[in-house]
Amino acid sequence: MPRAKAALGSVAFLLIAPGVTAGVIPWTLTDWRMEPASPSLRATGAVLIALGAAFLLHAFARFVIEGLGTPAPVAPPRRLVVGGVYRYVRNPMYLAVGATIVGQALLFGQPGLLVYAGAFGAAVFCFARLYEEPTLAAQFGPRYEAYRRAVPGWLPRVKPWRGE
Repeated sequence: MPRAKAALGSVAFLLIAPGVTAGVIPWTLTDWRMEPASPSLRATGAVLIALGAAFLLHAFARFVIEGLGTPAPVAPPRRLVVGGVYRYVRNPMYLAVGATIVGQALLFGQPGLLVYAGAFGAAVFCFARLYEEPTLAAQFGPRYEAYRRAVPGWLPRVKPWRGE
């Protein structure tokens, strides 16, 4: 039953947080109007959106499968999530949402979304540093500190971390 609750909570949080951040806000800013852009920029944008969505869904699933919780601060995971894409980078959800926003900017030829992507990046960087990292350190102690030392927050490792 805990896994079913975690899945339901994760789906709700997915719709609320990334759904608003990478869906509603970009749509509000642009109406997703197609402005002039080269085919290569549009193709790059489509690839970024697809990859961002895939990595985001994978990262959310890890919270249910491995963490028995959600990414939402109100229902955090019971276990430290370090599998899957988290073996390469500590903040794959933020990177995936950012890639999706940049992808929309390229696909729709909307440079204003690049400004929004920069603001999003600054906000999540501050949130991760000022709230998430201290909270995870308090909750998971030495295990999180070892993970934090080994796995970069923003630029993925080439080889997966194996808990060395």
